[in-house]
Amino acid sequence: MKLFYSPASPYVRKVMVLALETGQDVEQLASAASPIARDKTIAASNPTGKVPTALTDDGPLYDSRVICQYLDAQHSGPPMYPAAGPSRWTTLRREALADGLLDAALLARYETAMRPAEKRWPEWLQGQIDKIDASLDQLETETASFAGVDAGLIAIGCAIGYLDFRFPDHDWRASRPGLANWYAVFAQRPSMQATLPQ
Repeated sequence: MKLFYSPASPYVRKVMVLALETGQDVEQLASAASPIARDKTIAASNPTGKVPTALTDDGPLYDSRVICQYLDAQHSGPPMYPAAGPSRWTTLRREALADGLLDAALLARYETAMRPAEKRWPEWLQGQIDKIDASLDQLETETASFAGVDAGLIAIGCAIGYLDFRFPDHDWRASRPGLANWYAVFAQRPSMQATLPQ
């Protein structure tokens, strides 16, 4: 599989962590994806021009959740998405929550780093920060049940890693000791260390 990537994208990181955890090789294709200018090379395979976009023998795939499920279907080890039952829905819900946190974090990043200062909307930014904090609060209530590695936990780890990368002054750890302790251990996994954002 080939993957259009950005070294700072947390969604690309999700795909790469899952690939490493399942022992799969992914060829990374450089890109110039941007929220204000589609990369035409990517757009030839994905109309949105966004990363991650995968090129597979079965055709192009896009959205990290789709690509992660594709990778999970390509290996014979323990599944990253449980096949059925409550654990499957928990994994999918956690992945969706982590992606929602990331969506808010990216919007906050664009508001502060890309929008001209005179056009910034403080209430919009606070709304995104509120979503981030509410998501982290929910995760704090669940950390006692976090075990091993699956697609949901990978997504959570990558979301938290993005917060540390782009919002180092946002002290999410202070009121969430369980989540902080879990992340401190999870972040040491070789797959996480090999995919640190740049």
